[in-house]
Amino acid sequence: MNVRLRASRRVHHLLTGALLLLTAACAGRPSTTSASGSPAALRVYDSKAGKFVGFSQLIDAAAQRDFVFFGEQHDDPATHAAEHAVLAALGERRPRVIVSLEMFERDVQPLLDQYLAGTISEANFLAGSRPWDRYTTDYRPMVELARVHGWPVVASNIPRPLASGVSRRGLATFDTLNARDKRYVAREHNCPRDRYYDLFAEAMGGHGAGGGPPTASDVAAMQAMTMRFYEAQCTKDEAMGEAIADAWKTAPKGTLIYHVDGAFHSDYGLGTVERAKRRAPSASSIILTAIPVPDLAKIDPATHREKADYVLFTRAPK
Repeated sequence: MNVRLRASRRVHHLLTGALLLLTAACAGRPSTTSASGSPAALRVYDSKAGKFVGFSQLIDAAAQRDFVFFGEQHDDPATHAAEHAVLAALGERRPRVIVSLEMFERDVQPLLDQYLAGTISEANFLAGSRPWDRYTTDYRPMVELARVHGWPVVASNIPRPLASGVSRRGLATFDTLNARDKRYVAREHNCPRDRYYDLFAEAMGGHGAGGGPPTASDVAAMQAMTMRFYEAQCTKDEAMGEAIADAWKTAPKGTLIYHVDGAFHSDYGLGTVERAKRRAPSASSIILTAIPVPDLAKIDPATHREKADYVLFTRAPK
């Protein structure tokens, strides 16, 4: 997930159904039935065209790419239904798919592979793989879909203790890693103070000292903390970007990589997207981001259109 932009990760809500109801691919308004596999609580906005489009148009565009990035909202049931629906629809159009998930860390890849191969039980898999909260409702549907189709699933994220070490001591912490732990971090790290840093620092802006205006030392301490947290964020992006690029380069020709992460990692084509494309510049990509809204009939897409090629507006839980 995103490095702690707030004090703790928001709690996941339960999914209200595996895929909710199916919806028509109607571009003008939310509807309730379709053969396209789109969740009902969803409207799709094509940022380049500047208009709402049908779910099938989104899938047609995504199926032509090598990398599909889905930036999710961790606590939104409709988002999880949408990301599963997108994966299922892509699988109907592309024979070779690899699923890459932020939600599993690199060191549990052997357990994930064993579960997908059917050599260990799901109980043993979950006991050793540190699944995210609400795994059963939010992420299991994608893993099980991959298992049925025989698709690989990549545990792409850096182990949490290693990222936490960076948030406390900076990237220099990697200089002291043992040989085993070095296998779980990216081979290359690039963490410039660019637009991604600016967005990250803005998100961190809520961490004030309190008790009056900040002193110069307060400001310096805040900047140092922000940089360490940003470097930890970058380690996640570098690990995921490397995992995506490596999986694609070693896969059979024509394989599509479907990567799911928290939206901050992929919005604006930054973070994980930028790191993956740096390693695989010839790969084509498309970015999706999910935005929960109270009312699907009242949406202002202008404030979100720069975040992704397609914005998936979902009905926020009440």
